[in-house]
This record gives sequence, C-alpha cells and structure tokens, in this order.
Amino acid sequence: MASGIIIIDKPQGWTSQDVAARLRRVFGTRRVGHGGTLDPMATGVLPVMVGRATRGAAFLENARKQYMATLRLGLLTDTEDTTGTVLETRPVTVGREDVEAMFRRFLGRQMQVPPMYSAVKVDGKKLYTLARQGRHIERAPRPIEIYRLELVQVQDRDYTFLVDCSKGTYIRTLCKDIGLALGCGGTMAALRRTQAGAYSLDDAISLECLLDMAEAGDPVERLLRPVDSLFPHCPKVELSPKQERICRNGGVFSTALPSGDYRLYGGGEFLALARCAGGEMKTIKSFFEVN
Repeated sequence: MASGIIIIDKPQGWTSQDVAARLRRVFGTRRVGHGGTLDPMATGVLPVMVGRATRGAAFLENARKQYMATLRLGLLTDTEDTTGTVLETRPVTVGREDVEAMFRRFLGRQMQVPPMYSAVKVDGKKLYTLARQGRHIERAPRPIEIYRLELVQVQDRDYTFLVDCSKGTYIRTLCKDIGLALGCGGTMAALRRTQAGAYSLDDAISLECLLDMAEAGDPVERLLRPVDSLFPHCPKVELSPKQERICRNGGVFSTALPSGDYRLYGGGEFLALARCAGGEMKTIKSFFEVN
C-alpha cells in the first residue's frame, strides 16, 4: 500500500477535503488526510498524507504556517473575506506608514476570536453551519502568535503582506482586526499559503499536474515523500535489535542521549518519533506497520 506525504499546491475553489477525496482515488486507498485546512478561496501548500503517514496529521496541523495575504481596507464582510456579503464600506484615510506601524502592534502572542464562518465547533456544531442558519454565537478567544508581519506591496486599498504565524491563526480575522484597529475596517482579498511546517511551495505539485500524471498512468507513488520528512530537525537514531523490540512493543528504554525529540529507526526503517528525558526514550508516535 502507498504510504508517504505529497505536497499539493491547492487550487482556488477546492476545499481541503475535496483534494483529499480526489487523492483517495489517485492512490487507491481511503487512508488519506490533509495537514491543515485551507479555505476554498485560498491556494498554496497543502500537505496530504497517504497510508500510515496519516498518523502524522496532527503534527502538521500544529506546525507554524506562512502565508502571503492581501488586506483590503475600507471593507467589512460577514465572512471576513471578499467571498462574503458586504456589511459596510468606509473611507480609507490611512497610508503605508500607518499600516506598517499597525503591523508592529500585532506581532507576538495574543488572543484571537475565531470567525463565525469557520470549522470551530460549539456544542458539537461547526460555526459555519450555524452562521449559514443566521445564528451568531459568542466565541471564546484563543491564543495565537504572530512571528512576522511584513508589507510586500501596496496597490490602492490593497495591502499584500507576508505573515508567519502559529497554529490556529485565522488570517481572515487578522485582516479584519488590523482594519478595525486602523479605523477603516478591512477584509481579506487573497490568501496563499507558502509554507506549512517543513514544506514550502518549492516542494509542491499542482493538483492539475498530479491528476494528469495519474490519468496518463505515471507511477505517482514516486512523488510521495517519506514519513520522516515531517521531522527534519529531529536527530536520527538507529536502534539496537533490543531497543527496536522495545520500541515496537511501545516500551521505554534507557539511553545516554541528551534530552530532546528523536527519529527512531530499526534496520533503516523509520519506526517512531520519540522523546528522551532523564535518560529514558519514550515513543511520542509510532509509524511502523503492525503485522
């Protein structure tokens, strides 16, 4: 069975689930998942995990992300992006220097209220389902962190910027909040994810290209990256036969390695991501096939 990670440059108009569903047919398995949702209007890096690589989905969901986004000032919508219904338009009296100064205020740790049009669940129901029913629910703010905000281009009321952020950050909401802080309102006019965890646009293949290859009978399995590529910054450790047996049985073994996270291998096969603390190695997540 195919197993690994493929980085898709998601096209506009597709949901992340649409992409995963299409790739289930391409790779002939139901064990396909994605590492972090992108809105239908967004494009860019969407890691898709196949086979046992799906066990690593949570690590990508929790990873830092980088985007190129466009903030349109003077406009407020119900979805916080330009696909929604316009709620209000306002005059724009601020300029580049004002926006750059505001960006500096939004750097660092902060609390963000998730948008109504999101997949966040309240009492078991997704917010966007409630929003489409005309319901407005109070949402608790969530902790996020903005590591970098850099203005790239200005065209009339559109401000294109690069943002490097933590998991759970809604760029739509960031645009809205910056616009409101500037006094003129704002909404997201475009979004492209340029990096997710260890993967960037340089690693991506367009969905159209992948589907063309599959239709032509090309062996698309060769495009799958190994599961351990999820953890490039974790040192590699080759286990002894005894340590491998313990690892495969979910046990803990002693080691002289410094504390930290490691990639564990047995006979060259990637077995698990593990954490060493106090001279003991314990599995965080196993990735080997159970016979």
